[in-house]
Amino acid sequence: MTIKISKTIAGYEVVKPEEERAARKAAAEEREARTSAKVIRMTEKVMRPEGMESLEGSTYKIKTPLDDHAMYVTINDIVLNSGTEFEQRRPFEIFINSKNMDHFQWIVALTRLMSAVFRKGGDVTFLADELQAVFDPKGGYFKPGGKFMPSIIAEIGDVIAHHMQKIGLMEKDELSEQQKLILDQKRAEAGGEKHKKDADASGEDAGYPASATLCYKCHTKAVVVMDNCATCLSCGYSKCG
Repeated sequence: MTIKISKTIAGYEVVKPEEERAARKAAAEEREARTSAKVIRMTEKVMRPEGMESLEGSTYKIKTPLDDHAMYVTINDIVLNSGTEFEQRRPFEIFINSKNMDHFQWIVALTRLMSAVFRKGGDVTFLADELQAVFDPKGGYFKPGGKFMPSIIAEIGDVIAHHMQKIGLMEKDELSEQQKLILDQKRAEAGGEKHKKDADASGEDAGYPASATLCYKCHTKAVVVMDNCATCLSCGYSKCG
């Protein structure tokens, strides 16, 4: 094979046979090291324990004003690193049941995908956030208590978030005792306690004035104007800081 050299030759060096063999050996060792490298997993592989035919879990009921039939969400958990200081309970599988067959296809697809994500390992808390961000183009609805849900999928995400908080996989945003006392005082000033009694008598659990508007932080219909400032009686958010 002829190779044309277009530049001026300033010098040359002959590769010795032993140097060529050493270079080939080094390249072969590098390829072998790459192919035989051990895979180090950052988390324990999530598998159903041998001999365990049942798992502990919880079932949650979702009843929306959009459907006549309720949905029942069951989340089963598995315990990782049992008996050690790193013991952790995490979701392993999820099932959703409903009499409404209109949702059958997407329910089956969603539960299989979520169960696969749970078994994959690693941080799965993102799943709740992603589902809660799904909006129904036809519009959402209010749950008893005044919390707005943008879609049925978002409420399933809310259930998953609640479950993860219950088993310690996610941190729950809780108010301090002082903040709770301040909010109770504000509810009393806004007439929320009277409305709560009326709501309890009617079978609802909403504890905020009927004139309250939606809070963009906690998505609860609990914002009232107090001292010329919009304040949420649920999470304490205020536009005035």
